Order: sequence, then C-alpha cells, then structure tokens
Amino acid sequence: MSTALLLTIAVASVLILLLMVIKLKIHPFVALLVVSLLVAIATGIPADNIMKVIVAGMGGLLGSITIIIVLGAMLGAIIESSGGAESLAQRFTHALGIKRTVAALTMAAFILGIPVFFEVGFIIVIPLIYGFTKVAKVSPIKYGLPMAGVMLTVHVALPTHPGAAAAAGLLGTDVGWLMLLGIAVSIPVGVVGYFVAKAMNRRQYHLSLAVLEQLQLAKPESAPGKTGTQPPGATLIASLIVVPIVLIVVGTLAHTALPEGNVIRQLLTLIGTPAIALLIALALSAWLLALRRGISKEKLGELLDRAIPSSAGVILVAGAGGAFGKVLVESGVGKALALSLETIHLPLIPAAFILSLALRASQGSATVAILTTSGLLTQAVTGLSDMQLVLVTLSACFGGLGLSHVNDAGFWVVTRYLGLSVADGLKTWTVLTTAMGVTGFVLVWLLSAVI
Repeated sequence: MSTALLLTIAVASVLILLLMVIKLKIHPFVALLVVSLLVAIATGIPADNIMKVIVAGMGGLLGSITIIIVLGAMLGAIIESSGGAESLAQRFTHALGIKRTVAALTMAAFILGIPVFFEVGFIIVIPLIYGFTKVAKVSPIKYGLPMAGVMLTVHVALPTHPGAAAAAGLLGTDVGWLMLLGIAVSIPVGVVGYFVAKAMNRRQYHLSLAVLEQLQLAKPESAPGKTGTQPPGATLIASLIVVPIVLIVVGTLAHTALPEGNVIRQLLTLIGTPAIALLIALALSAWLLALRRGISKEKLGELLDRAIPSSAGVILVAGAGGAFGKVLVESGVGKALALSLETIHLPLIPAAFILSLALRASQGSATVAILTTSGLLTQAVTGLSDMQLVLVTLSACFGGLGLSHVNDAGFWVVTRYLGLSVADGLKTWTVLTTAMGVTGFVLVWLLSAVI
C-alpha cells in the first residue's frame, strides 16, 4: 500500500473518531474500537489477525496501567473521604494564596515527574488536585493542566524515563549531559506551559458529571465514611502522598547502584515498582486515615468498592486508545510517514523534531515516536560531537511531547480525570503539549547555534 494512501487512512480515521465522539456522542470506548477495526480492514491487516492486534494493543496498555489506576483511585478515595486533601489544600492556600499555590504545585509536579512515570505521577496527585479545587472553588483544570504538562515534559526529556534513555543508547548520547541539558531546557518549557495553561483557564470548560460528583459539586452531601472528628493534618496527608514517590525513587536508585543478584537490590526494586509502592501507600492510608479513626472494616470496604467504578471509565477508554495506537503501528502508517519525511533531507535537529512529532501524531505513543526517530537517525548522526548528539536526542524527545490527541492513552487519562470533553481536551491538552514541545525544540535549536 502506498505511503499517500496509508497517511490518508490515518487522517480519515482520526476525523471519523472525532465525528463519532463529538457530534454523534458515541462513547469513546466504542468509537475507538470501531475506528480501530475500520483502519485494520482498510490497511489490509489479515482478517484473522485483526482482533489479535486490537487485543494486544489493549492488553499491553491495560497490563501496565490497570493496577495503578485502581490502586490510585482507592488511595484517593480514602484521602478524600477523610477530609485530608481539603486540610492540606487549606494549609497551602492560606499560606501561599491561590495564584502562588498553582505555581508551587506545578514546581512540585516537575520534581515528582523526574523519577515517576507520567501516568503514575498524575494519578498520585489527582486527590491533591481535587482537594485544592474544592478549597479554592475553581475548576480542577486550573491545577491539573499545568501539572500534567510539566510532568509529561520531564517524562519525555529526561533519561530517567524509557524514551530518552533508549534514544541515548541508540544514538550513543552521553547520558549525563542529556540529563543536565534536559533539565535545563525543561525548566523554561515548564514555565511556558504554566503561562499557556493559565491563559487557557481564563475561559470556563464544562466538566463531566463524574468529576462534578467527585468534587461534590453536583452532589453536595458529605463523603461516605467521613466521621465527625477533625480531619487529619496536612503533614500526614502530604507524607502519605509522598510515600509511593519515595519508594519508587529508592527502587530506581537501588536498581542502578547495587550489583545484580544483591538481595537488598531485589527487595528495593520490588518495593519500588509503582504497583507495590501504591499498595503500601494504600495500606498505610487505610490504617491511619480510616481504621485508626474509627471507621469500621465494612465501611472501609464499601468506600474502596465505590472507588472502582470511577476508575473503570478511565481504564477502558485508555485501553481502547492503546488498541487504536497498536493498529496504526501494525498498519505501517508510522513507518510510511517516517520514510516520507526522511527523504526531505532536513538538517538533523529539525528533522529529529519533525519526525518524532509526526510519529507521535500518527500512532500516539511518545516513547515509540522517540525510539523510532532515533532508530532512523542512527546512521545520520555518525561523526557528530558529544554535545551535538545530546541536542539531536533532545530534539527527538521534544517532538514526542507534542500533539497528544485521541490515539494517545495519556490524552484520555488527563481529560477523563480533569472532566474535559474530547473537544475541550483537543483545545487545551493537545494545544498545551504542542506549545511545550515546540518551545523545547526552539530552545534546543538555539543552543545548537550557540554551541
């Protein structure tokens, strides 16, 4: 199948998906599956492999995020029902004011994003976002949009995450310089993202009913399980939120610092996996915020049961997004696009950015976009200096930051948790990630002129 036809099918599939979700009001889960099926048929994937590809795409993604999302929802439910998130939010808001609080949380998200994967970190801070939202009586988008943007920035740009780390390995980039320059460029990119998100928040967005209920705006009754005692202190809540982050960081450090086969390394690596870290935080929260405060085991069980349906929608839609992305990869759309762009013979730094951005838009995964771009450029970078290699790698990384849209599972995680419709998600999250990606590329290109 020709490159032009493959690209036409890819563009048409996204337009059909948007029509189904925005105009026809079809549930995104169903719409994503239907479009995945249509693309598979149109691109000639064998009939007996179509469902295997869809199931592999969904299963591969759900295998990594389902446990995290459910445990995160349960942890959030306990913190929320205890009144702890509001307590922490009131302390910060009183000390800093709303404007400074948004900036402070965005800076905290930057630091959190360095060791923790994007989806994991975002799910961990969701109860915090909801708590601050209720205290300040503003939309969760005010806090969530800049925090998510800056967390995704460090996720794609720093070699503590798989995309940048693997790209460095493929291109022979010095990891130390990649880390230093990645942080140096990511800071102004995060600042730009903060102000872009601030400008977006000047208008009001309609929130989904599920998020309104979560914020107790649609249903003002007290949260299930909340007792008449004083809410837990801000320090305790902050500590419980930090626990999984610290465990993940310790696990990562142990994996790199200790020798293979070391018992302590194996133990800390296990404890530092996101699922186990969240499980430990959930157990601590259940004891400190519920059982020790007089909530019965039955009430606690009911509270955790109620947390599962709220996460089911996010899981299903994100999984269907993974299936759509897998079909696009298997159809050859990404490879066709990459080869067509490679023939243009652009200078290396803009070529790396445009290739990665186009691959990100075509198949959804930032990591896949960065890796594919790096693989295509392995021969082209021969003879470059260490610093030039770092800049080419960063350019590819920031290409993977932009154009997060309906074929990206992260798009659905962010929009669902923040209560955004698909149309508003495209106007906010997609525009924000693209603006930040372009900013990162411009800064990298300026650095190349100086260096």
